[in-house]
Amino acid sequence: MKRKLLLLPFIIALLAIAGCVAPAPQGGESGAAAPSAEPLRVAVLPITDVVPFYVAQDQGYYADNDVNVELIPVSSGAERDTVVQTGKADCELTDIHGVVLTNASGALQLRVISSARQATPEQAQFYLLSSPQSGIETPADLAGASIGISENTIIDYWTERMLDYAGVDPAQVTLTNTPQIPVRLELLLNGKLDAAVLPDPLAALAQLQGATVVLDDSQLPQVGVSVIACRQDAIQERGNDVKALLAAWDQAVEAINADPTQFQDILIQNTRVPEPLQGQYTLPQFPVQALPSEAQVVDVVNWALDRGLIEDPLTYDQVVDSTLR
Repeated sequence: MKRKLLLLPFIIALLAIAGCVAPAPQGGESGAAAPSAEPLRVAVLPITDVVPFYVAQDQGYYADNDVNVELIPVSSGAERDTVVQTGKADCELTDIHGVVLTNASGALQLRVISSARQATPEQAQFYLLSSPQSGIETPADLAGASIGISENTIIDYWTERMLDYAGVDPAQVTLTNTPQIPVRLELLLNGKLDAAVLPDPLAALAQLQGATVVLDDSQLPQVGVSVIACRQDAIQERGNDVKALLAAWDQAVEAINADPTQFQDILIQNTRVPEPLQGQYTLPQFPVQALPSEAQVVDVVNWALDRGLIEDPLTYDQVVDSTLR
């Protein structure tokens, strides 16, 4: 009962989050160059990866770089993709998979302009956890297990690559499509799923409730990168603003990496860290002025081809704009 009581408020808050995160006022020192009148709009999910956008806003880095940025909070990947596809946002925090699938469809062209977050050998980003009731402790124990994932997404790709890395035959497990993360977490903790793949900080919450880490990407960090992507027409028409956005992002990353604890309030306010973790979970280190490698992009493209999600391969330049870095 205690476990459910701890988890329920967080799930309710997460499911009702749409429209609840309001952008903070633009900061900036007096005398800084005035931002351009037309805002560059960025769609942001309530996840850890977007925090540098909010830090840049709080610290006045956008004004310092003479760019007007409007952060548009969205509650789901589907909502994020819609606001970008309809032109209500110019850029987004997404992943390589989303860019590949969008570009292959031909309806819209996006380009990755920067890596946003990636696991490191010291700090994982995604976790495969077993339920407290399952008795699963090692990858070898996963034979016959049901694993909750989100089908045809980065989570699906991550799971396949991590199982292969650990020597687990995918045919020995049952991948169960559970797109809503709070539902996946609840099913895991109640034993309705033997295991599930979750990002931090939800993975930390699951551990607090008795789940066991079976695999994480600290040993295979290249499979879970998130990225900043912009509409290609926005890059072409507003290249200086996009470069300024990146400059402000880089300043924020530098500040976070120097002292993550000073931005704890921004993390909690904009990402809905579960209450039981608010005194424990802090910001991770972010990559500095990085782009996903060609090998990372090619692997995602090949995976999408193998799954029949795209018909023709995409080149690195069809996914990534490396001229801004």
